[in-house]
Amino acid sequence: MVVDYGLCEANAICMGINPEVFDVDDEDNLHILKPDITPETESDVHEAVRRCPRQALSIVEEDD
Repeated sequence: MVVDYGLCEANAICMGINPEVFDVDDEDNLHILKPDITPETESDVHEAVRRCPRQALSIVEEDD
């Protein structure tokens, strides 16, 4: 998962979807707490990417 911090406005919509994966601190900085997408978080991560008002989140496939 990748965050474009130039686009991110710290709206915290992603944090509202899953606060165990996304955190916006008191200084409006987004932190990815669990960067690895798991079966348990996959649905929420896709929802956060879809609902981000600035389209600052994206999912990238890692090459093994």
